[in-house]
Amino acid sequence: MAVVVAATAIVLTAVGASQAAANGTGTTLSGTFLDGATYLIQVPAGWNGTLLLYSHGYVTPGSPNPAEDVGDPLTGQWLLDHGYALAGSSYATTGWAIEQAIPDQIATLDTFSAQVGTPTRTIAWGHSLGGMITAGLLQTHPDRFAAALPMCGVLAGGVGAWNEALDSAFSIQQLLGQGTGLQVVHIANPFLNLVLAEQLLSVAQSTSQGRARIALAAALGDVPGWFDPASPEPAATDYATQELNQFQWETQVDGPFIFFLRAELEARAGGNPSWNTGVNYEKQLDNSIDLAEVKALYADAGLSLDADLATLRSAPRISADPNAVDYLTRNIVYNGHLDGKPVLTLHTTGDGLVQNQHEQAYRSVVQDAKDQQLLRQTFVHRAGHCTFTPAETISALQALVQRVDTGKWKTSPEALNTAAAALGPALNTATPSFLDFEPAPFLRPYDPGAH
Repeated sequence: MAVVVAATAIVLTAVGASQAAANGTGTTLSGTFLDGATYLIQVPAGWNGTLLLYSHGYVTPGSPNPAEDVGDPLTGQWLLDHGYALAGSSYATTGWAIEQAIPDQIATLDTFSAQVGTPTRTIAWGHSLGGMITAGLLQTHPDRFAAALPMCGVLAGGVGAWNEALDSAFSIQQLLGQGTGLQVVHIANPFLNLVLAEQLLSVAQSTSQGRARIALAAALGDVPGWFDPASPEPAATDYATQELNQFQWETQVDGPFIFFLRAELEARAGGNPSWNTGVNYEKQLDNSIDLAEVKALYADAGLSLDADLATLRSAPRISADPNAVDYLTRNIVYNGHLDGKPVLTLHTTGDGLVQNQHEQAYRSVVQDAKDQQLLRQTFVHRAGHCTFTPAETISALQALVQRVDTGKWKTSPEALNTAAAALGPALNTATPSFLDFEPAPFLRPYDPGAH
């Protein structure tokens, strides 16, 4: 199913545009579109003809939302020093802004062409929600890009991602919050709902039975048992540490999305886009990366896993609002067609917000579209969401550029680690950690053609 987002409604105005070419350092352009989005463009004096269009991640409503053209300043300076032009927009809104981001990013390309010139080639790249937008840009406007680098992206698509989040939230509601008024969809008061969820999780964490149930909720979303990027990955049977790390993910990162920010999405979509009708939670757990942990913690707590799964099985299920599903499908679900353009993805193995299994979901649709030869997926052995070093980011981008230039992939972990190390200590804020890795199947894949 092709998803097309039109950019024709955006009219450009170069409000506040500025140039800094006189001192020979290059040109910086900034301005505002009529929809309120701002843009930022940086062109080095020795531009090599390649433009990198950066898509930033999720911005919480109410937070500052400046235009961004790179993920971190060290990476940005290296790229400018090596001749790359950078561009990106703020998007007209915060939150789940796919609907606004894609046309605003295309408008940024149009502005670049009008004020700087036509690039020899344009590469899309971005982090997190921006990784999702990056893949969406290639799908909706393949003629504008030579390649794409989605990093830590929501590549299972919006419907699958929020369905999987619902599974964890539903488990918390049914096993920890029955009778408390905790809401998982149609959230009336997001702030108080999140406070309640945090309280329930904190109380549960104080008992072995509660910790087992937190582990089950985490398992239904494939949340990894590794949280701190500076810490080593817990041993395979260190279930207590794994659960503590999952508790940190659920309370510090995932909880705000599933119990608070879901309301922003539902307001955009005009209803609830998620469902668990027909979901078999026994099967979901059997397929989870956390199955062994859950079984061990339930046994240690003297708690019946079968009884809790029966509670989930018998609980009233949640149906989606069809129009909201349609909205989230448009914003966005992937069809797997890469239109002859190489795509390299980058993900940490210990990402508990956008799990590495998103990469399996994306690869699956690309394989169904018979475009797998254009896709390579790389993984960094580290906890955290988008916790790549500048050196890892640059080496991945260099590998993608090499693929565009030569038609050949050079993306083995050894090659990427060597390339990252060669960039020097300033860019290697941690040891290069690319590795061979095979993500498990995404638990809640969504194919709009099958629904």
